[in-house]
Amino acid sequence: MSDWLAESFEQHRGRLRSIAYRILGSSNDADDAVQEAWIRFSGADTSGVDNLGAWLNTVVSRVCLNMLQARRSRPQPAADPDRLPEPVAATGESDPEYEALLADSVGLALLVVLDTLTPAERVAFVLHDVFAIPFDQIAPILDRSTPATRQLASRARARVREPTTTRQADRLRQATLVDAFLAAARHGDFQALLAVLDPDVVLRADTAAVELGAAPETRGAEPVAAFSRFARGAKRAVLDGAAAAVWMPGGRLRVVYSFTVSGDRITAIDLIADPDRLGRLDLEIM
Repeated sequence: MSDWLAESFEQHRGRLRSIAYRILGSSNDADDAVQEAWIRFSGADTSGVDNLGAWLNTVVSRVCLNMLQARRSRPQPAADPDRLPEPVAATGESDPEYEALLADSVGLALLVVLDTLTPAERVAFVLHDVFAIPFDQIAPILDRSTPATRQLASRARARVREPTTTRQADRLRQATLVDAFLAAARHGDFQALLAVLDPDVVLRADTAAVELGAAPETRGAEPVAAFSRFARGAKRAVLDGAAAAVWMPGGRLRVVYSFTVSGDRITAIDLIADPDRLGRLDLEIM
């Protein structure tokens, strides 16, 4: 019996992990959500379930909703950028820019937008717009009516398509630049680093970061780009709703990179390593 259960679940694991990853934006959290779905599945009586795939979609989505609601109270584990799943194509939309943003479903830009949504909006949007799950199947997950669920996704879609404030547009631009910075650092591409850094960029380090080897202040694109080789292992994060990065050797948070952006360049990078300050940050690690 246990072998049959495991085999049945494995047939759906890939889709369940894709759903969880795109709702949560964290590879480790997605694995945790799928594991919780397995625990619930293995302990449930599914003999009367006609559509096991839809049943499991509901279970993993409810798990993800609970995790989103609890997320603010704890930092999130970092995802390995080399193990990210392939993007899921958007469905049912004809706006090319909107579809491009959805297709880049692991990019910081979309994650920053999703982070502005309520947990219910985020679940409704991802399930419907990315996975084309009908609203009448999403509604019970959120404990809402079908029209209310449709409205949740509509509000989320409007935020993804058209940032409504200058602040939101600035954050999307910052997310794009931080993604480019991390990609260049990861590949040791000095010229690509120079391309995203302002000629007068300044990198500042707090006392704890100085103790780890950083200079208190570094000025100029070339010196900052040279130092940024140490960001090779940095991971993406969202700090106070804006794109950031973290250094987590051995899974332990040691340094947060906070970015300041002007136009299409990074003008300042602040390294935060003070343990007390790190513990007070509103930080979401991807």
